[in-house]
Amino acid sequence: MNAVLVSSKGTFGSIKGISRVEGDFSCAVEVQKTIPFLKKAYGDSMHKVLHVGPDTCSVVARLLEEEDTQAWGIEPYDIEDAGHFCKKLVHKGIVRVADIKFPLPYRAKSFSLVIVSDALDYLSPRYLNRTLPELARVSSDGLVVFTGYPRHHKAKVADKSRFGGLAKLRSSTWWVRFFVQTSLEENEVAIKKFELAALKKSYVPSCQIFHLRSYH
Repeated sequence: MNAVLVSSKGTFGSIKGISRVEGDFSCAVEVQKTIPFLKKAYGDSMHKVLHVGPDTCSVVARLLEEEDTQAWGIEPYDIEDAGHFCKKLVHKGIVRVADIKFPLPYRAKSFSLVIVSDALDYLSPRYLNRTLPELARVSSDGLVVFTGYPRHHKAKVADKSRFGGLAKLRSSTWWVRFFVQTSLEENEVAIKKFELAALKKSYVPSCQIFHLRSYH
């Protein structure tokens, strides 16, 4: 997937070029494409959303355009080269810069839905064992994970310099096995609703999408 310049209408009509991911791999753009399907799948659970991952400013901006949706973001990496709008979101506390290998700065069930894209692909199983349960902990109604397809990614020097290493893209079988190991169950109801909404629009995903239940 090529780098995409984000141009939004409505409240954020003047925002352009928020997305900063370079190269062939960005599920953050995919998150924005699937927001209508996520709304069909999660309904009222889309009222209070946390997005975690690179380019979270672009995703948060898109979510804030939705009626009755509050959104926050966590950017796991340095944002020194971010644009003015992104830094404004950070200044307001809507977006935080935080290392997701450590406990998240939120209470349990602080958000109805947590969406994570790209960031997990850069974590080893050791850190995933900490981070995935944390993402589930701060959600009350579900966790949606966007990861790259192994066959779609071409390693870029820019990726390594920005994220400290290349993405470790895994198969769906690997992920499902890992979810089971961390006691995370797939949300069958959300999966069916999401797939039905996507089918009606002939949507073909460019990233793997997993719908998981929150811890209860």
